[in-house]
This record gives sequence, structure tokens and C-alpha cells, in this order.
Amino acid sequence: MTLTGKTIAILIAPRGTEEPEFAQPKAAVEQAGGTAVVISLATDDAQSVNNDLDPGKTFPVDKAIGDVSASDFDGLVIPGGSVGADKLRGSKEVVAFVADFFAADKPVAAICHAPWTLVEAGVVKGRTLTSFPTLQTDIRNAGGTWTDQEVVVDGKLVTSRNPDDLPAFCAKLVEVFA
Repeated sequence: MTLTGKTIAILIAPRGTEEPEFAQPKAAVEQAGGTAVVISLATDDAQSVNNDLDPGKTFPVDKAIGDVSASDFDGLVIPGGSVGADKLRGSKEVVAFVADFFAADKPVAAICHAPWTLVEAGVVKGRTLTSFPTLQTDIRNAGGTWTDQEVVVDGKLVTSRNPDDLPAFCAKLVEVFA
């Protein structure tokens, strides 16, 4: 599978995004020939975490959310981390950006706590997805069907549960985005 010629947006919170859930999908996009554009609430560097509590690496941000549109991209990756995912779903601009990918029928991949943003964007109704187990009630309450599987594909939506699922998540997102 190749993503040559495709530009993929990848969200990161200013603080609290799970490092492997950001870094590994970004690397998968780039290894498949795609261009990954890192987007956050501002263009300051973003501080990731490991296991939600331990400081991770700092990553440069390419664009602020206010400077981009879903029309600029071929797909979207939303990493998890409970603190980072909560910060992203709290941004009206991020929520609108995510909703615009679904309105344009573009592929989206979300892992771990990232489906919180999908719930906020109102795009889970009628869809089957997975996430970190603590989100299953939120997903069901938003009209989605939650399932406990390594990776779930529903149309152009790819979801996974946690960092242990990253190999399957990355492979499937490249396949669906291609």
C-alpha cells in the first residue's frame, strides 16, 4: 500500500497525547510515502506522555488548528492519551475539523481515547468502533456500537483500543487511507 501524493493530518494536544499513539501512526504514514502534517491548538511544541502520566518526547507542530481545513488533507489520524484527547475534544475548532472529514467522506483513524473527539463531533451514531474500554458507554450513548477488538473498520473509519494494538492499527489505517 502506498500513500504517495497523499497529505495526512495528525492531531496532537499541546500536552497529554500518548507518545506511541502519535509517533507510530505518523511514522507509518511517512513510511508508506505520505506526508504527515502535525496539527495542534497552537504552533508551540507539543509535550507527549507515556502511560498517561510519564513525560514523553516533545514534538514540533506544523500548523495550528485555526490555519487548516479538512479540504487540505486526504485523511486524519487522531491519537489518544486521556488528557490529550480531552483537550482536543474541548476545542470547538478541533471538533469542527473532525466533523468536516466525515462530511467530506474522508478516512479517519482514531485510537484509544481519541473516539471522545468523534463523540463530540457527533459522528459515531450508527457506526461500529472500538476504543479504550472506559469510552464504551460514551460511544453507546452517542448511538454507536462499541466492540472489544484490536482494530475495527467501519467504512472509512479505523479505530483501535490502546498502544498494544498499534501494529494492526497502523497497517489498517495505511490500507484504508490508500
